[in-house]
Amino acid sequence: MKKYNHLLADRIAEKLMQLPNVEEKEMFGGLVFMVDGKMCIGVMKDKIMLRLDPETIPTLEDKDGWEQMVMKTTVMKGYILVSEDVVNQNRELHWWLDLALEFNPFAKASKKKINVKSKNHSD
Repeated sequence: MKKYNHLLADRIAEKLMQLPNVEEKEMFGGLVFMVDGKMCIGVMKDKIMLRLDPETIPTLEDKDGWEQMVMKTTVMKGYILVSEDVVNQNRELHWWLDLALEFNPFAKASKKKINVKSKNHSD
């Protein structure tokens, strides 16, 4: 069983390949595109995950085919999922991706985890 839509991931990768500092990581059961070290865009099953400015989300109410991202019972503030059928045209796909890319410079990077074992402690 496929974890995520590889064709959709390839379409996104094609849009992002001209950008510097893009990294693909498999996480959350899907594929996430990190831009400048920050989670920006992802593919979860047949949906695109986008990290947006939380202030922007209410302005999308007239757009079809998206929903607030929820993990278990927690609403993920600033993250939405967009259905694949909404982005079957490249123009629509690029519109949604551009929303996430515009917010990326303002998004906070998650803190890097420190591996305690590798820290040098001297008494």
